[in-house]
Amino acid sequence: MNFKNLDGAVYEAQTSRSKLFQLIGDLKNPKLKEQALLELNKNREFFPDLAPLLWFSIGTAAALVQEIMVIYPLLSPPVLTSQASNRVCNALALLQCLASHPDTRNLLLKAHIPMLVYPFLNTTNPALPFQYLRLRSLGVIGALVKTDDPEIIGFFLSTELVPLCLRIMEIGASLSKTVATFIVQKILLDESGLNFVCQSSDRFLSIVTVLGLMVQSLLESHRLQGTLEPQTARLFRHIIRCYLRLSENPKAREVLKKCLPDPLKHPLFTQFLKDDSLAKKWLKQLLLNLSSL
Repeated sequence: MNFKNLDGAVYEAQTSRSKLFQLIGDLKNPKLKEQALLELNKNREFFPDLAPLLWFSIGTAAALVQEIMVIYPLLSPPVLTSQASNRVCNALALLQCLASHPDTRNLLLKAHIPMLVYPFLNTTNPALPFQYLRLRSLGVIGALVKTDDPEIIGFFLSTELVPLCLRIMEIGASLSKTVATFIVQKILLDESGLNFVCQSSDRFLSIVTVLGLMVQSLLESHRLQGTLEPQTARLFRHIIRCYLRLSENPKAREVLKKCLPDPLKHPLFTQFLKDDSLAKKWLKQLLLNLSSL
């Protein structure tokens, strides 16, 4: 064993650890906060316990909340600059870190902090600073719902998250549409989420209307020619999975048979999905569910 190299590695680890603690402390210093947000965001993957350190260090969660709320006045009228957007996006990336960690995600939820990103999801400005803000905010929500925790889904069902996601699915940029559709998919996959949507005709129709518009829009863009771009393929996969899940509810299935977009029923559409075996499997099952009526 090379003890010299081992000593060097230990020293380097201790030094980076010391730097981490310093950056977390800098979040509470207005003069150093912006740079600290940037550095922590860039290096967050190197520290598996960053989330607990952020949450349990005194005043740090409050500093992140303050960073988010100070942006609200820039949303309307829309005067958000790229610099301000980048700064709050770095704060949102740290919130996503908290949302992804098993020791902090439920604490984040109990403090209702995820709802602080709703004003960002509610914006419709197409400018890039707003697009980045929406995408980062969706990332926070996506990190929470991907855990398949019924308590988390229940929390979001009690808020206006689904309508916010549906609007982004309809008018958002491509990547934002994909993440928003993924969030709706995860909500539908939960039993309480599916029941919540299907017990109201307005909720059900709002979802299938947006899904139908997305299918038509994507097909118009690609004209059923060639292979799908990876981003479009992922979006189609989430759309089909949402339809399939809705078809598992008896009442929804009856309505869905009448409003499923015709292209999804066409044999050519299966060829369109030739490179995505999972999406093809889901589409086949969807059509089978609807044909059983």
